[in-house]
Amino acid sequence: MTDIEPIAVEVAYATPEKQKIVELMVEPGTSAYDAVIKSHIVNDFPEIDIENAKLGIFGNALGSKGLAPARDYVLQEGDRVEIYRPLIADPKEVRRKRAAAKKA
Repeated sequence: MTDIEPIAVEVAYATPEKQKIVELMVEPGTSAYDAVIKSHIVNDFPEIDIENAKLGIFGNALGSKGLAPARDYVLQEGDRVEIYRPLIADPKEVRRKRAAAKKA
């Protein structure tokens, strides 16, 4: 019988005021979603809606760009799962207003 060695991963979340990176040892085959649950990061940030939060790995959103969704993405050694906050303002609208202000 062989022992399965755990892998090191991180779970990260930040607000404008505070950030936290939780280092975890997880079993191979752990999903990004499961790592977020195991990190207990919601204890520090109760506003996180884990069920609906957008997750990514090093700036690449899971469920896009050919990456599996968070519940299916199997973590690799050294991965950092990032929990993204909802946008406060629509970036297109901000650019539109900025361009209109420059013309005025």
